[in-house]
Amino acid sequence: MTKSEVVLQLTGGGREPVLAEGHGRAPSNIALVKYWGKRDTALNLPVTSSLSVSLDHLGTTTTVAPIDGPDDIILNGLPVPPDTAFAARLRAYLDLVRPSPGRGYRVVTANTIPTAAGLASSASGYAALVLALDHLHGWNLAPEQLSILARLGSGSASRSLYHGFVEWRAGERADGMDSTAHRLDATWPDLAIGLVKISTAEKAISSRDAMQGTVETSRLYAAWPEQVARDLATVRAAIRDADFDTLGKTAENNALTMHATALAAWPPTLFWKPESVAAMHRVWSLRAEGVPVYFTMDAGPNLKLIACRETIPAIRPAFPDAEWVTPFAEASKTGRREPAPPG
Repeated sequence: MTKSEVVLQLTGGGREPVLAEGHGRAPSNIALVKYWGKRDTALNLPVTSSLSVSLDHLGTTTTVAPIDGPDDIILNGLPVPPDTAFAARLRAYLDLVRPSPGRGYRVVTANTIPTAAGLASSASGYAALVLALDHLHGWNLAPEQLSILARLGSGSASRSLYHGFVEWRAGERADGMDSTAHRLDATWPDLAIGLVKISTAEKAISSRDAMQGTVETSRLYAAWPEQVARDLATVRAAIRDADFDTLGKTAENNALTMHATALAAWPPTLFWKPESVAAMHRVWSLRAEGVPVYFTMDAGPNLKLIACRETIPAIRPAFPDAEWVTPFAEASKTGRREPAPPG
């Protein structure tokens, strides 16, 4: 099944907009058990399931409106040149829902996290875009269906349709209709995530290219699915029992293993910078001093600290510039569309 066929099956072919513009807002998410490897590259079907926590107010807000002529893309207040990789990828996705070849979209999108810097901007970006398109076209799709549409743009976007803890089930079907994310019925009010921004520059290699290279050439990758299965069970239990040390230890080890598979690929991929390694050592030193803090890293140089709110004062001297997020501070979050105000 192709992406176009998946979209047709989900939307019923409803391509004409029913509103003047559609709005969507979606949070970024940080995987505690990573998505790393695809069984189908066209449909972004993962080899394994994954589990994340959303970052509440950090993410993407997007407005989409139909226009005549080519697409007009505005990112963080600036026009995106049509010959950029960002624009090409977005146009290809919009082609899946475009009413006719001569019709375009004006896409105005803004991130509260750096774009393409290993901070999951594409996840929140495509999730917000899907919510805006659903709003614009009046599809009124269920969250699981929206998750599938978001996955077609960026695998991790399937998890950014929700707030809180989210598991993306890998699924088994060839068409991917069972590869969708769902929110776990759990909260952790004391959990805190600290963003340590080593570099906000665009990565030299994209996550998808690094992932594919790892799957094809890294001998370490063969052990990855088995570890993910163990880690998922461990993290689910840790969330259920509010076992912070088990959660942190498992997430940190899972991230380091993911990066090890990439480093063992050929050509090798190393996302870390010297400052990344120095930050890891600061985390390990804090733990040696009795401060409970762990880290995870996505496909980039930046660390995400995992801690409890009451330990932030003890961590802050080592990471004074970290931006802290408490994902469950607003228990009323539902994960459904949060329209931006018109205008």
